[in-house]
Amino acid sequence: MNRIAYYRVSTGGQSIEAQRQVLGDGFDKEFADEGISGATMAADRPGFGKLLSYVREGDTLYVAALDRLGRDALDVQATVRRLLDMGVTLDVRGLGAIGRGVGELIVAVLAQIADMERSRIKERCDAGREAAKVALQATGRTHRGKEGLGRPKAGDAAQVAAWRKENAASISQTMAQFGISRATVARYCAG
Repeated sequence: MNRIAYYRVSTGGQSIEAQRQVLGDGFDKEFADEGISGATMAADRPGFGKLLSYVREGDTLYVAALDRLGRDALDVQATVRRLLDMGVTLDVRGLGAIGRGVGELIVAVLAQIADMERSRIKERCDAGREAAKVALQATGRTHRGKEGLGRPKAGDAAQVAAWRKENAASISQTMAQFGISRATVARYCAG
């Protein structure tokens, strides 16, 4: 009977360390999917696929949050059911061990609530983008006072390229001079 942990983060810029700290130590085996979108079905994730091949009846799988187990309510429920059918106990931080019957009902309700909240967040983001577009067209600035949509530019591309050329500077020197990333220097100075 193994104690197994599973972690997932959506982007490469995120870390599983927060989930690892929440769950603590003492696992026999750990699996992770880093930089794997939540839009990917659980069984299609490389780390989770390895986990499914590894777990056996009597094992306990620990996750920091229910939404780590699937892309939406249906995927979460299907994943939980599959694990339970395999004889694996599922322990979700804050919920405890999930079993048949009431445990599955709780999972279904919580997964639906999480789906609803994701939809509401998307609606709010879409409404904010629309308000920004309308204000930008009317005043030349967004409703938050920005000069454009999206991230502000890291610097003036022509200025960065000119300084690098005039100073015969390396990418690292240019990064330090303007406080911008390697990718931004490369993009601004290409061609």
